[in-house]
Amino acid sequence: MSHPDISLIVNTYQKPRHLALVLESIALQEGVDGRFEVVVADDGSDATTVEIISDFARRAPFPVAFTTEPHDGFRLARVRNRGAALAAGDTLLFLDGDSVLPPDHVAAHLAARRPGLAMLGDVVRLPEATSRELVPSGLATTDLRRLAPSAELRRMSRRHRKSVFQNWLRHPSKPRLAGGNFAVWREDYSRVNGSDERFLGWGQEDDDLGLRLRGAGVRLSSIIDRTFTYHVWHPSDPSATPRWRDGVNVRYFLRRGRLTRCRRGLRVRDRNAVCWGLPDGVLGSTLATARATQPGNGLSELVARLLADAPVADSGAPCEIDVCVWPGKERFRRPAECRLLLIEEGSADRCPSTLLRRADRVATVAANDEQTLKALLEEIG
Repeated sequence: MSHPDISLIVNTYQKPRHLALVLESIALQEGVDGRFEVVVADDGSDATTVEIISDFARRAPFPVAFTTEPHDGFRLARVRNRGAALAAGDTLLFLDGDSVLPPDHVAAHLAARRPGLAMLGDVVRLPEATSRELVPSGLATTDLRRLAPSAELRRMSRRHRKSVFQNWLRHPSKPRLAGGNFAVWREDYSRVNGSDERFLGWGQEDDDLGLRLRGAGVRLSSIIDRTFTYHVWHPSDPSATPRWRDGVNVRYFLRRGRLTRCRRGLRVRDRNAVCWGLPDGVLGSTLATARATQPGNGLSELVARLLADAPVADSGAPCEIDVCVWPGKERFRRPAECRLLLIEEGSADRCPSTLLRRADRVATVAANDEQTLKALLEEIG
C-alpha cells in the first residue's frame, strides 16, 4: 500500500496486554480493507511489547509500522509526533494503546473526514472486572457496547450534545480535544507543527493541540454519536493528577502568547523559522546594518543582529511574535500571536503600564547580554 486513506497511530508504553487487545480490534475493522495502515508509536517499552507488535505485523493484511526510543519520562506529545512522521495516510487517527475499537470505528472516521475538520471522539471506561475478562481471541464475538456501564453510555450522549451546542455557540475553546481518540487531516496537523513536545509529564498537551488547531482555522466536531472507543482498565499513570489544574504542565499551558505553530513539534523551529515583528526603527537602517554583519550598540541593535536571518514582517503586517523594545518610541502595532516586551536593564521603572499590560511576555535584558536574549528568542512561544 503506497498511499492509505487513513493512518491509525497507536501510542503505547508498557501495557502489552492492552496493546494486544487494541491491535486485535483493529484487525476486526469492517468495510475498510485496503484503506488503512497502522503505526505503533512506543515510548520505550520492553521486549514483550516489541514481540507483540512483530507477531501482529507478520499476520496483519495491512501495513504495520513501529517506532520506539529509550524511555525518558512521560512524553506523549513526542510519541505522537514520531508516529505521525512515519504515517502515510491523508488522515491521521490517533488512538491510545489501552482503548479497544468497535468494528465500525475506522469506517465512521473515513466517512466523516475532510480537510479543515478534526473529528473528536471519547472513550467509555470499562470496569476493572470486565476489563480483566477481555482476551484478543474473544473480541470477534464480543459486543463491547453491552459491556459498557449504562452511566458511561449516557455520558457519551451528553458529551456529544454538549459538543454540538458548544460549536453552535462558536465557543473559543470547546469542545475540547481528547487525544486518545481523534482524527485530523495530515496537512492540518502539519500546519500547527504537530503536538508540542515541551509538554513533559501527564496532561494538557491535548488541550493545547486543540487550541492551536482552532487558531489555524480547523473546526473541531464530535463523532461520538457515530463511534467511540472502550478503555480497558489499568492503574493510573504515576504522573497523572486527580485534578486537571494540578498537572505539571498547567503553568505552561496557561501561558499567554501561544503560537499556532509550536516551536518544538514535528520540527524544531529555531528563531530563524519564526516570523517576527520588529520596531520600525529596527526595520530600517538598523536591520540592514545587522544583515551586513556590522554589530551595533544597544538592545534594539542586538535584537536586529540576532534576527538578521529571520523572516521579518513589514510595518503593520501580521507576524507570529511582535517585539517592542523599551526605552523607545515604538509600541505594539501589528496583529501578532505573541507580544514580547524587551526592557533594557535599568529602565523598568519608567516603562509605561499600558505597554506592560499589552505584552504577553516581559523580559529585562542588558544591552550587551547576547546569550540571555538569544535563549529567550529560541524559547518564547
